[in-house]
Amino acid sequence: QVQLVESGGGLVQTGGSLRLSCTASGSGFRARAMAWFRQAPGKRRELVALIATSGFTNYLESVKGRFTISSDSAKNAVWLQMDSLKPEDTAVYTCNMQRDGMPPVWGQGTQVTVSS
Repeated sequence: QVQLVESGGGLVQTGGSLRLSCTASGSGFRARAMAWFRQAPGKRRELVALIATSGFTNYLESVKGRFTISSDSAKNAVWLQMDSLKPEDTAVYTCNMQRDGMPPVWGQGTQVTVSS
């Protein structure tokens, strides 16, 4: 069984930075990509950033140039560096593992709040 544990959320002022971490434990990952999603109150969940095992990355348009996703397969970890944060980035951020031929795995989520 695979589990994802996130950390690094919190309260920050506009223009500040946060770094989210996600560590996978268990076995049989069969991961083909890791991603960060977010969901703000009253809004749909959206994909923020994704990194494939090939190294390919993809970002939500509104975070391009401000957020950076990175991973370390040896540590089974993925990070999301968030800079120049804006109040509209406030949401619960959740780590996601996309797997070959198996259901995705989700973390429990971490709250990010950006004050104006």
